[in-house]
Amino acid sequence: MADTRPRPPAGQPPADDAGNGQELQRTEHGVQVHEVRVTTTEREFTVARRSQTQMIIRRFMAHKLAVGSLIVFVVVVIISLIGGRFWKYGYADITNEFSSPPSLQHPMGTDDIGHDSMARILRGAQKSVQVALMVAILATTLGAVIGALAGYYRGWVDSALMRFTDLILTIPAIAILAVLAASVANQAGNWFFIGLVLALLQWTYIARVVRGTFLSLREKEFVEAARALGASDTRIMFRHLLPNATGSIIVNATITVAVAILVETALSYLGLGIRPPDTSLGLLISEGQQAATTRPWLFYFPGLIIVIIALTINFIGDGLRDAFDPTQTRVRA
Repeated sequence: MADTRPRPPAGQPPADDAGNGQELQRTEHGVQVHEVRVTTTEREFTVARRSQTQMIIRRFMAHKLAVGSLIVFVVVVIISLIGGRFWKYGYADITNEFSSPPSLQHPMGTDDIGHDSMARILRGAQKSVQVALMVAILATTLGAVIGALAGYYRGWVDSALMRFTDLILTIPAIAILAVLAASVANQAGNWFFIGLVLALLQWTYIARVVRGTFLSLREKEFVEAARALGASDTRIMFRHLLPNATGSIIVNATITVAVAILVETALSYLGLGIRPPDTSLGLLISEGQQAATTRPWLFYFPGLIIVIIALTINFIGDGLRDAFDPTQTRVRA
């Protein structure tokens, strides 16, 4: 019996072969062309290749609480750094309203002198954020370098640097700033000076984390290959090993920001941090604690800002820790 099935037009593969994934051949102008048909099933189960950075971002974006906290933290930082320039009152301006509760004119009320509380909170948040960011940058850089040297060279270098790290861990920041406040009173209340002192005391945790990471990575095959190709110790440390420790460094840097804000707040509360006529969130809480029951806006608004900053940074750190987790390597579209 003759084949009654419809034949495809010239140059078009048969219908039953078009979706079977087999390699088809056809000739165009004497040149044999190979075509590979991808089946619908293969297309459905094919995952686009992603880089490590794309997978980290994707895992972080899946952490909704961390993403929301990042947005809130960025908004708080932007408002604290530039909000005071656009607010109608300065932090040192004195109005005719004394101890007035929150209103449309003064959304966060005023103190007993007539200062607008919102202007002072913006100024205090600005100083606290500046101190925290400075501590995070300096402490992370110093801790990463010391930890890298200790973990890579080991031996007496590791012993000397880690014993020095242990010594720094035993020094309380409050005692250091109390001594400095008595000896260099002109600089003791300066935010840059306070941030520098805190950074010199807060790098130890990051150094220990980086050291541990380097100790586990220095014997890997890619390090041996780089060493065999003649790479210098500096190149191996900062070109091959340090990028693999980026996740741990970033997570600990976020923790350092939160710790720095809380420590600066505690120091200002005790009178060892930023001092009048300037202000900070800790100083505002210290000044408003006596009026916590009669004028609660002077105490609770600065405390609320500190709580928001600390919580958002902790949630961001949780999201970054999950994003950099090396066990989470399979991400589907």
